[in-house]
Amino acid sequence: MFDLKVINSVLGEMEEERGISREKMLDAIEQALATAYKKEYGKRGQIIRAEFDMATGTTTFNQIKIVVDENMLKPEPEETNEQETAETKSSQDPTEVPEDDGKVRFDPEKHIMLDNARLIKKDVEVGEELVFPLENKDDFGRIAAQTAKQVIIQKVREAEKEAALAEFGQKEGDIILGHVQRFERGNLYVDLGRVTAVMPYDEQIPGERFRPGERIRALLLQVDETTRGIFLKLSRAHPDFLAGLFAVETPELQNGVVEIKAIAREAGARSKVAVYAHDEHIDPVGALVGQRGVRVSTVMSELGGEKIDIIEWSEDPLEFIEDALSPAQVLSVTIESEPSDDDEAEDSRGHAIVEVAPDQQSLAIGRGGQNVRLAAKLTGWKIDIISTKGEGLAEADADGETNIVAPENTEVGADIDVLESEDATTTKPELVMDDEPTNDRDLVDEDQTEEINEIDTPEEAEELMQAAEEAGPLANEDEVMEKITEENLEKNT
Repeated sequence: MFDLKVINSVLGEMEEERGISREKMLDAIEQALATAYKKEYGKRGQIIRAEFDMATGTTTFNQIKIVVDENMLKPEPEETNEQETAETKSSQDPTEVPEDDGKVRFDPEKHIMLDNARLIKKDVEVGEELVFPLENKDDFGRIAAQTAKQVIIQKVREAEKEAALAEFGQKEGDIILGHVQRFERGNLYVDLGRVTAVMPYDEQIPGERFRPGERIRALLLQVDETTRGIFLKLSRAHPDFLAGLFAVETPELQNGVVEIKAIAREAGARSKVAVYAHDEHIDPVGALVGQRGVRVSTVMSELGGEKIDIIEWSEDPLEFIEDALSPAQVLSVTIESEPSDDDEAEDSRGHAIVEVAPDQQSLAIGRGGQNVRLAAKLTGWKIDIISTKGEGLAEADADGETNIVAPENTEVGADIDVLESEDATTTKPELVMDDEPTNDRDLVDEDQTEEINEIDTPEEAEELMQAAEEAGPLANEDEVMEKITEENLEKNT
């Protein structure tokens, strides 16, 4: 009935390419055969099972009946009239799931009473299943074959979903490698082999562009099971992606000697990383930077040139805040208020005031307040920056809100004033085109009516040399040219 060589080939291919085991595929085939048999030869409510023998290629069909007693059955409804009885029968499903009380409606096609069951098997108990062999059939109609096909497709999809969940469920939070499939409506679709993952627009690094088929590394941010299959969400803008890239390049992070305490990131622009070493003999910043900066350069190239500041984490908030504002040099850090554990407080974060010198204002605040904003995110403190004159320059909190009040006469204040204005555009200055004289390339007289005679032929050059010799060594160029002009006029007349 079946070509066992083809079946074995298909089972091996499904197991290798899609990760579906042979046992699950055989179970899908048996369920499909049982469904086709019931569709063609069975009755409504029957429980039919099929057993497929891979050695001989034969199939045996059995009907299953569940042993029940009187306590497990619902009472038969009272028949009021024929119309109500017909409506009740049409709305009821004999294979319906038992209700909370555990009682079911008796169906002779799927149930057998305990007394009758003990005539077949003496030691049978309530709830057991009795197997009744059915006549083997190998001729199924088109409808039954189509039904069996749908069953196999459904089972294969379920097996693929389970295999994908088993594989990628363990990789959630790790960096994975895939190939770009397509870009549609702002979302980037990445082929991971068995499944396709999605990278939403807000999880992409601004300015990055990928071509179809290009290799891409991303963080597996989320794995969800939906009705339509498995949903994988990728990210390249998440701070954990930056931590994962450093973990790949830094052995000290892998063995736990160095730990990343906090990351503040604005994807595509700049990031700040706070690291801590559990071994006092190891420099945590140097471990991430690498020899001659090779490790951090590799991470920056993967992120498209994103700038990365690596600082050492400290338990002292004063020292930590000072380092977080690097590369700016801080004069002093004053704690205005300590962090609070009170959930009812409006703002439970700490508040610190940082004083900087006038020449360090632009570095401390950063373009658009980026430096102080990232420092506030990294430390979790609200940071106010003031100058040595006591003027407030910028305020930033851990939520990323920044208020820059730097004066316009400073570099930062001028940048903010230009960025916030509506006509903040850059135009190329128009160059003044002066008509410079070409001197000897275009020699004309003052009235622009007669062009001065120039040397055009070798004969004229010889005449010029002869006239210069006759005029003597003290003659200048004007006297020589005057003599030649007179000779030419005499010849012409």
